[in-house]
Amino acid sequence: MQMQRQTENRSCVLRCCLSVLLTIALLLGMSSCKKEEQGGLTMATDAAFFPYDYVENGEIVGIDIDIVHEVARRMGERVRIENMEFDSVIAAVQSGKVDFAAAGITVSPDREKQVNFSRPYAVAQQVIIVPVHSTIAQESDLVGVRVGVQSGTTGDLYVKEHIGEPERYSNGAMAVAALKAGKVDAVVLDNLPAEKHVSHNARLKILPTPLTEEAYAIAVRKDNPQLLEAINNALDAMDKEGVLARIAAEYGEKAMPTEEQGIWASVHNNFVKDGRWRYLANGLWVTVEISFFAALIGIVLGALIGIVRSTADQTGRLKWLDYFCRLYLTVIRGTPVVVQLLIIYFVIFGSVEISKVLVAIVAFGLNSGAYVAEIIRSGIMSVDKGQMEAGRSLGLGYGYTMRSVIMPQAFKNVLPALGNEFIVLLKETSICGYIALQDLTKGGNIILSQTYDAFMPLMAVALIYLLMVVGLSHLLKKLEKRLQKNER
Repeated sequence: MQMQRQTENRSCVLRCCLSVLLTIALLLGMSSCKKEEQGGLTMATDAAFFPYDYVENGEIVGIDIDIVHEVARRMGERVRIENMEFDSVIAAVQSGKVDFAAAGITVSPDREKQVNFSRPYAVAQQVIIVPVHSTIAQESDLVGVRVGVQSGTTGDLYVKEHIGEPERYSNGAMAVAALKAGKVDAVVLDNLPAEKHVSHNARLKILPTPLTEEAYAIAVRKDNPQLLEAINNALDAMDKEGVLARIAAEYGEKAMPTEEQGIWASVHNNFVKDGRWRYLANGLWVTVEISFFAALIGIVLGALIGIVRSTADQTGRLKWLDYFCRLYLTVIRGTPVVVQLLIIYFVIFGSVEISKVLVAIVAFGLNSGAYVAEIIRSGIMSVDKGQMEAGRSLGLGYGYTMRSVIMPQAFKNVLPALGNEFIVLLKETSICGYIALQDLTKGGNIILSQTYDAFMPLMAVALIYLLMVVGLSHLLKKLEKRLQKNER
């Protein structure tokens, strides 16, 4: 009898494992169907750095982009651009996710340890932006005040080393928006983007003395010297022919978008003009897709682990599986989900060409599974032990009793907690921009980088998340009521 029960336990666990594998296989199949044709070169950038890298009419454009396309043309290649957070650009090159990166990247000793750099194609300075009536007049005045920077830039490093701990923002536009809102007292930014910000905003000015002078270059993976040489040869030729100077001059004359006055003018500028609402619509689809399939993985994986752990607690069996489940729960619940996402993308799948949507689904599914597992385990443990004993006394197998008697009651008991977990999962997907996915939040940031109006895009993103959460909560309440009626 004991051997029969152990066999039934293993059979139940095996079926759950197969369910997880089938779910992941389904996602892999869907991913391969959607996967874009590969070929050519892949470049990483952060398209929120006007005029070097920004989005216009749905396309990534700028000084860096024109230079890179011309370099690729001379090499007989084409370029596919990945738009991601600036913090992830160097890591994308180092891990091999992209062939090179151009995002107004300053050459520094620390970065040279991670990647190789081409010859410089532009010279920049770090400057200080302050309100026109500010008492800040020089670098020494920054000590003890709130200084905003773009996270991961040389401005960030300079302020931290010479002035104090800065307030970090995902891009320069966000930092300047914080300055305009009075959230910081000054912003340290590269001179050309800074000049563009100040040129159309009479409330801001640039202090005359720059902090540093530095060079921009293209970052290339260290084990690809042939690509580095080809890029350098192309840049040398473009410099001699005056192409680099011409591209810089063309974008130097471009003006940043001006702020339209009035609520309806702002709505038009942020959502109607150039079809910018599509960034939110496309981002919403990606968010829903990731959340839905990650929730499926979380439910299946959580149910498996919950059954293993509750079985081990109640019967003392499956000790080795229980040990690995505890280890998994400790690691997943003890580390931030953004770190897990980056590790899965840049380390685990670092040398594998794989859909970023699938990476996000797997990362969030594994994260959610850890929390769902404990929720389901608590639900199973809340069911009276007599239910299992009654099922076994009627001749039902352990697996059948767990599926047909225990799990339905456990599910009903933990439904509110599961609903909260799925709501948290939906909102956690907002970090997908770190791996160049345009989710809902990234779509709002793209609009912000074009209009430099923080209020409208962020409020729209918040409203869409709120409506999704309210809708999901409503569905869960209806499901709870239906389950309660079935009890009667």
